[in-house]
Amino acid sequence: MLADEVVDRHVLVIGSGGAGVRAAIEASKFGDTVLISKTIVGKGGCTTMAEGGYNAVLREQDSCEIHFEDTLKGGAYLNDPELVNILVKEAPLRMDDLIKWGAVFDFTENDEVAQRPFGGQRFPRTCYAGDRTGHEMMTTLVERLDTCGVTTLQEMTVIDLLKDGNRVIGAMALDEKGSMVLLKADSTILATGGGTKVYDISTNSSSGTGDGYAIGYRAGAELIDMEMVQFHPTGAVYPFDSRGRLVTEAVRGEGGVLKNTLGERFMKRYDPERMELSTRDVVARAIATEILKGRGTEHGGVYLDVTHLPREQIETRLPVMLEQFLKFGVDIRIQPMEVAPTAHHIMGGLRITTECRTALPGLFACGEVAGGVQGANRLGGNALAETQVFGKRAGEFAGKAERKEIRIDPAQVDTAQRRLDKFFKGTENAGQVRKELKLAMWQGAGIFRNEKDIKKTLETINRLSQAALHAKSPQNLVDCAILQNMCLTASLICRCALLRPESRGAHVRVDINQEWDALHSPFSHTYISQHREGIQKMGGLL
Repeated sequence: MLADEVVDRHVLVIGSGGAGVRAAIEASKFGDTVLISKTIVGKGGCTTMAEGGYNAVLREQDSCEIHFEDTLKGGAYLNDPELVNILVKEAPLRMDDLIKWGAVFDFTENDEVAQRPFGGQRFPRTCYAGDRTGHEMMTTLVERLDTCGVTTLQEMTVIDLLKDGNRVIGAMALDEKGSMVLLKADSTILATGGGTKVYDISTNSSSGTGDGYAIGYRAGAELIDMEMVQFHPTGAVYPFDSRGRLVTEAVRGEGGVLKNTLGERFMKRYDPERMELSTRDVVARAIATEILKGRGTEHGGVYLDVTHLPREQIETRLPVMLEQFLKFGVDIRIQPMEVAPTAHHIMGGLRITTECRTALPGLFACGEVAGGVQGANRLGGNALAETQVFGKRAGEFAGKAERKEIRIDPAQVDTAQRRLDKFFKGTENAGQVRKELKLAMWQGAGIFRNEKDIKKTLETINRLSQAALHAKSPQNLVDCAILQNMCLTASLICRCALLRPESRGAHVRVDINQEWDALHSPFSHTYISQHREGIQKMGGLL
């Protein structure tokens, strides 16, 4: 067995975004905890990039029942109701934690946390800190983490989980030099975030490569609804280098309007009641349709306009957006933005219980890597709440796990080392393989899907998965391992897309005519693991 270092703790947390840090804070109350991150803690992942806000019921006029109903309707009734019930009831409590720990959210003149309207919600329940909400949350969480005695391992990439029989007992990782590190733990929490970097245009940071989905699948966990990929309606399209950069839903929440090149406020064609504050799947399809019908801009987008708003409102409520577009040479106070849909969030993931347990003993999951909370389409503002609600739960129940003697099977480590050694003998350029994968996913598994294109994309993915990737040095081993994770995550998305014979939420099959709406669908979750795959029928399996 080859290993340069062995780390032994009660709880191992993999991932350093909002869910991972919150999980580590909670787990530390029960025993020694280690948090491992392939980036710098607090700097990578999606939470720190999140601009819009955090959904929580804080007003008497609002209620958890309404938030519950809005979330199920927005998720096309594919959400797990038990998980949604926990989300809406505990989100205000976790908001209280953040405020108590020093998070600076916007407040009203009445000393109440300010809330703005977001799409698909009947009440303005999205708490915010300007348009830098995620950054404020991460700053607060990392400061809290520093007081908890948690060991942090940064710029280390987990390549696979360690198992004893069916039980997860830790993980194997590579440090920045390509050296093997073994991590033993009574409980392991996957909080690795999402994976939309498998698409050519994505809002995710470079770390959003789907590692947790791939690692969990290889270990034997079951995943659900991996076909449900949310395309955020508004990503920047110009200049070229800015493609996909998130233009927060807060822009529309503050009163921004969408127009095509004819000057039409076109959302009246697609959702005349809610207009720009319709759910993200509806707005994304509307924008894509306008572009496909030739009513888009020369750069392949539509206009998002806030020029009718007071300058002070733009400068105080949307300061990041203002600064971002000024760098592009666009002053949003007097010029419209150009936007188009961009791959943003994976609603599916590892199947979890209300205690964040997966199908594998010893393995927990929380945040975007877990499925069931968001259903077929996530409401803006629910993701940041999910990180705190289920991060706390994962840390608590993982921390309460029984302590056991852990013995690592040398054969498992040797198998992983042989996998890594093969990269030195490979011939394929990882950068080229990655580029081909991302283009194939964008063209064949995007907003509008059909069986022919999905199968063609899957054939490409299967071919790329067999590529003999070449690592020039030990430092490049991580790049090759991550690319294999990307190929596997892309494969899971496409395989599940073929399993679901309907249009629902973010999954639109243009080659299928159906007689039901989401509420009356005969189908529930798709499921996929090394042992089985299929789609649940309402009341059973199909």
